[in-house]
Amino acid sequence: MTNVQPGWYPDPNDGAKIRWWDGAAWTAHVAEGERASASGAEQVTAKRVRRGLSRRTSVIVGGAVVLGIALVGGAVNAATLAARPAAEQGAPAAFAATTASPAASTPKPSPTPTHTPVITTRDEPAREVVPFERASVDDSSMPQGQTAVTTVGQNGERTRTYRVTLTDGKETKRELVSDAVTVQPVTEVTSIGTYVEPAAPPPAAAPSNCNPNYADACVPIASDVDCAGGKGNGPAYFDGVARVVGRDVYQLDGDGDGWACNG
Repeated sequence: MTNVQPGWYPDPNDGAKIRWWDGAAWTAHVAEGERASASGAEQVTAKRVRRGLSRRTSVIVGGAVVLGIALVGGAVNAATLAARPAAEQGAPAAFAATTASPAASTPKPSPTPTHTPVITTRDEPAREVVPFERASVDDSSMPQGQTAVTTVGQNGERTRTYRVTLTDGKETKRELVSDAVTVQPVTEVTSIGTYVEPAAPPPAAAPSNCNPNYADACVPIASDVDCAGGKGNGPAYFDGVARVVGRDVYQLDGDGDGWACNG
């Protein structure tokens, strides 16, 4: 509303009246008026608004008849509407509504950008221990009752690989893509002895003419027996080597090693 000359203009609150514009704001001064169209022109007629006479001043511009009101008497000077279109003289919006250009379109807000998530994947291996097993075997070369670890057990290794999906840097999915034993375990083997030494066979029965105190050879039964080739005087002699299993009745084991006539 700035830069608009003081004057009478159509009342923005009541189109059937006119109101005084003092150059800065609308005033309380209102008068009866009428607005009509004739041959495409606007005509505004104002009646007396204050003391004094009013006269009508007609200005013809571009085929439009504009009736200005000049006030006479008192301290009020005559005010005449400028003989130019309302939009050019900077009239208030209500007066210039018929000639104003269409209102500018309201700018549309910029659309909010849509977030596109960043999806990445990576493979993660996970290693696990595979415990070794134990086994036992019989060993006939080892005495019965003895045991020994003949193969030391060793753990193996299993590798599971997972494919991890990340959305904006956070894990959202994990799936197993491979599972394999990468190091085979070694079974621990314990040998158990099964060998049993056979019992010694019973001594063979001595012939009836052999002394039972000696074995492995026949030492004759006599009043006295000497080793053959020795210094003994008999009457009987033993030629060979015999094992003393009883009492050395003939004193044939001179060195006490358990064998008769062994030198």
